Amino acid sequence: MAGDRDYQTLEDRMAELETRLAFQEHEITTLSDALAAARDEEARNALLLHRALEELRQLRLAMSSNPLSADPSSEPPPPHY
Repeated sequence: MAGDRDYQTLEDRMAELETRLAFQEHEITTLSDALAAARDEEARNALLLHRALEELRQLRLAMSSNPLSADPSSEPPPPHY
């Protein structure tokens, strides 16, 4: 009887370990997917920031080469006038 009880305990422990391992594998996969998505989003955001900074640089360059365009009085009136 003691041998049967030891075998059952060993089986229970093995089942518990397999359950924990399956859970950990699932969580690792979930975290890996989340990390990959975050890296993709970071890359997209970096590209958008780079483009925005380039546009700002171009605007500053255009304004410095033609300072009159920065003067509101030289702007045409809005369409509702």
